[in-house]
Amino acid sequence: MAVSSPLDPLLRGSTSKNTRGLLRIIILVTIAAAAVAARLFSVIRFESIIHEFDPWFNFRATKYLVANGFYSFWDWFDDRTWHPLGRVTGGTLYPGLMVTSGVIYHVLRLLSMPVDIRNICVLLAPAFSGLTALAMYLLTNEMSSSPSAGLLAAIFMGISPGYISRSVAGSYDNEAIAIFLLVFTFYLWIKAVKVGSIMWGALAALFYGYMVSAWGGYVFITNLIPLHAFTLILMGRYSSRLYISYTTWYALGTLASMQVPFVGFLPIRSSDHMAALGIFGLLQLVGFFNFLRDQLPGKQFQTLLVALGGAIFAIMFSALILLTVSGTIAPWSGRFYSLWDTGYAKIHIPIIASVSEHQPTAWPAFFFDLNMLIWLFPAGVYLCFRNLRDEHVFVVIYGVLASYFAGVMVRLMLTLTPVVCCAAALALSQILDTYLYLPSPTEEASEPSNGSVKEKASKISANPSLRSTRNPLVGIYSSISKSMMTSMTTAFLMLFVAHCTWVTSNAYSSPSVVLASRLPDGSQHIIDDYREAYYWLRQNTPQDAKIMSWWDYGYQIGGMADRPTLVDNNTWNNTHIATVGKAMSSREEVSYPILREHDVDYVLVVFGGLLGYSGDDINKFLWMVRIAEGIWPEEVRERDFFTARGEYRVDDEATPTMKNSLMYKMSYYNYNQLFPAGQAQDRVRGSSLPAQSPELSILDEAFTSENWIIRIYKVKDLDNIGRDHQSAVAFDKGHKKRKKAGSKKGVRVLRED
Repeated sequence: MAVSSPLDPLLRGSTSKNTRGLLRIIILVTIAAAAVAARLFSVIRFESIIHEFDPWFNFRATKYLVANGFYSFWDWFDDRTWHPLGRVTGGTLYPGLMVTSGVIYHVLRLLSMPVDIRNICVLLAPAFSGLTALAMYLLTNEMSSSPSAGLLAAIFMGISPGYISRSVAGSYDNEAIAIFLLVFTFYLWIKAVKVGSIMWGALAALFYGYMVSAWGGYVFITNLIPLHAFTLILMGRYSSRLYISYTTWYALGTLASMQVPFVGFLPIRSSDHMAALGIFGLLQLVGFFNFLRDQLPGKQFQTLLVALGGAIFAIMFSALILLTVSGTIAPWSGRFYSLWDTGYAKIHIPIIASVSEHQPTAWPAFFFDLNMLIWLFPAGVYLCFRNLRDEHVFVVIYGVLASYFAGVMVRLMLTLTPVVCCAAALALSQILDTYLYLPSPTEEASEPSNGSVKEKASKISANPSLRSTRNPLVGIYSSISKSMMTSMTTAFLMLFVAHCTWVTSNAYSSPSVVLASRLPDGSQHIIDDYREAYYWLRQNTPQDAKIMSWWDYGYQIGGMADRPTLVDNNTWNNTHIATVGKAMSSREEVSYPILREHDVDYVLVVFGGLLGYSGDDINKFLWMVRIAEGIWPEEVRERDFFTARGEYRVDDEATPTMKNSLMYKMSYYNYNQLFPAGQAQDRVRGSSLPAQSPELSILDEAFTSENWIIRIYKVKDLDNIGRDHQSAVAFDKGHKKRKKAGSKKGVRVLRED
């Protein structure tokens, strides 16, 4: 006969707790694995390759870091970009991404695992997505006592298209590690506020500094955390915990951020960072006045508070205005103004407005990237309002700001996704816990109440106005109701997984340098014109051959063709980009002097008229015109490219300015030869082209890719150009005179710009 022990219930409880903990760990590991696997479609369907545009520069910089060491990378001056200016690369980038890859590379080699740096760069984003899912689990657990909320948030974050769009394999951009740092920094901040610990505040500052080194979006954290602290003060929730957390975070985080050369003294000299500094000062004042309140009688304290507090606020506000007007504190950046005024960038900074990811977000994009989470999100925010603890205030503020910013700019859907996943998980876990664990009134009467859910059930059963109490068999307590709700939730979750998988595999896993289409029999056809053209440049041109193209392709040319370029995706010099825009939009006799002035050897243009590729330069051409018009409004005018009816055309009715522009001639040169006489068609614009092809006098066709997507032209020497181009001749004579006199006026003017 077994003898029971008083310790048996404790041992059984401990075993059950350990089992749940082990099961939770297994689930989290599975979620992390699913997050990584969901991002590998691009490698499976195509190959292990770097995607898009910016990742090619990051890859090139990482290779330089690995080959030359950290200090050489820090001092790197790249003379193969922005010819003839060059770029102080080490001081004009966020090095966190490259350093992270370099550290992983050297650690693996130290462990006798020689992995190619390209594979590390390709797989870095999927690897960090698994960590992001774990960070989301920790953050959501701080918001709810239900373990299911954290697990749901983790899986939502792991497979949500809003995050996958910038973290698939090959998407080697700053966001690859930045979103993990964003979520984990917020978790550490919430933990610090709840505990009031210097250690947690210091950890938040440490990861904030890492975030600053990785992505310019760190400004979102820089302003969101102060706003949270300020809101808590206004709600009368000032405490020593808040003071310790914020003071530690701001002091150490600011010092850490200033170690990044690209950031430097911006945290104390930029309007974008003044909110954080202001809240730091406000907390010192609040703490000081709290100390005085304990030392002085109430009436004297009120008098001192009004007089001293008002004087300090007036002095600080006046000093801020004075320092901003004098230029000591930099004004708000143009990107900041474009977030609040959607038309600001198009008028004042067209180069920002020309980027597709900077356009306002269409409503379908929210459902495409977030699916069912978009309607669970408001319910989660409502639940935060019901509890409204300090951490819930943070979720509410984050949700409101991120929702607005995501509506203004497509790119910022990335910052909205974490809070949507968190709030949606809170709502769904509340629904599931209610239906699965809420006992019926009869069960409540027979069992003692020992949990919060059962206490709520007893309160509900005591309310005679509820129909479920009068007739519990058909209320939410019935097994039929619970089964139906569980089945519906399971179905929604399965549909969500199917949607995320489909979007990831079809919309976000295609590298921009490799295009794919479907043949009539359903098979996949790979279009590899980009790499074909870049490889031709690498093999058939001198190493110092200067390539002019629109800035979109600068990073790819530098990364794959390894040739000097005039402009690239860094877009730091608007005048230099406008110069390229002017050359593309002007007549040949105007463009040729620009090409000679900048020592251009080859001109590259992207044309999709034959294949129907809509992302070509003719579709981007108006942005080239607008940017050039911003610098030379008398020489380049956008209205000259529109017909009298205000149409942008490329057919017989196109304006003379359009037909004579260098971009038009390069795109359609010899294009008519592919069609029967008089039947040439532009499949992107849906237009019939003029019967006669344009002629080029200053360029020779050097290369056209298989599907005519990339066309490369060689700039002729002056001796090979017809003497009717008098302006080109005059320019060349003047250029020779400047060389003899040792003058570099053209280069110097560009450097000043």
